[in-house]
Amino acid sequence: MNEFGTRYRIGIFGTSHGPCVGAKIEGCPAGSRISEALIQAELDRRSPGKGAISTPRMERDKLEIISGLRKGKATGGPIVGLVRNVDTDSSAYDAFLRVPRPGHADYPATVKYGGHHDHRGGGQFSGRMTAGLVIGGAIARQVLEKKGVSLLAQTVQIGKVVLKKDVPFSIADKFVRASAVGCADRATAEQMKEEIAKAHEERDSVGGVIKCSVIGLPVGVGEPFFGSIESLLSAMMFSIPGVKGVEFGSGFKCASMRGSAHNDQYIIRNGKTVTKTNNAGGILGGLSNGMPVEFRIAFKPTSSIARPQMSVDIVDRKPVELEIKGRHDPCIVPRAVPVVENSAAAVILDLMLQGGFA
Repeated sequence: MNEFGTRYRIGIFGTSHGPCVGAKIEGCPAGSRISEALIQAELDRRSPGKGAISTPRMERDKLEIISGLRKGKATGGPIVGLVRNVDTDSSAYDAFLRVPRPGHADYPATVKYGGHHDHRGGGQFSGRMTAGLVIGGAIARQVLEKKGVSLLAQTVQIGKVVLKKDVPFSIADKFVRASAVGCADRATAEQMKEEIAKAHEERDSVGGVIKCSVIGLPVGVGEPFFGSIESLLSAMMFSIPGVKGVEFGSGFKCASMRGSAHNDQYIIRNGKTVTKTNNAGGILGGLSNGMPVEFRIAFKPTSSIARPQMSVDIVDRKPVELEIKGRHDPCIVPRAVPVVENSAAAVILDLMLQGGFA
């Protein structure tokens, strides 16, 4: 199913090399002021063709709103937004129906759909489908901001290069948007760019980690048991192509901690109940506890690399050496930053609407 959400619902459509990709959004409160320019700004952050660390595929990703907005406000009906696919080259993809690419969905998709799926550019399994997630999330975050809720995703690791310091939210937001890799520290960002460039020169690829923070969330947002913040954010994050891990707060590190160290002790600060630490990542029992919701997402290295790799001819059942041609990101992490940020916004708005917070 290509739909996600309960009260705020996003349905994505299109394929990588088809006429367009986009989203149908239902549940945006009628009368909400929605700026198409702000949606476009988020699409621009995700769009390809930004130098040596990105795919050379050039897509302007110009937003077209088909319905659901009138005079800058949500009508209460479905909002449909799309971007056209212009710079496509499908010539290399027919071969992958017979000789699947390692790391891609070619083989299981061919078996599942009997070869009838749109395989060009990865079809509906392509990272290009995330444009629809950005459209839906960029609308959601405009509603959230009026409720005092802000989100920030940032790159904290590319390959072996790790951001080793915490940058305050207000400062990080400015740096991340200006950074080619979405990192909040200039020196670390340069090292990350070098890491990507090195992998590209070696006809290889590299992965990384994105951290996302949500601040200003009221206490009690979340719908246990299966509608917890972690459950729904994780489901959304794992729907983003290339994601292989999600952790909240201290994450897997908690397994080596004792309860006395992991428990976030309560204190009063400026008249508010807060915790001294945030090992829980702002979530207890699936509900927001008033602290920043913090989670990290691990992305695998880009599957399409220029090095020769072994595959099989699934018709003749013989081994085949495969060398992938085409235009691919040596690292998908920088372009995934706005995808994570806006996708998270859609989930948070959905939960707030479910709980009567928005």
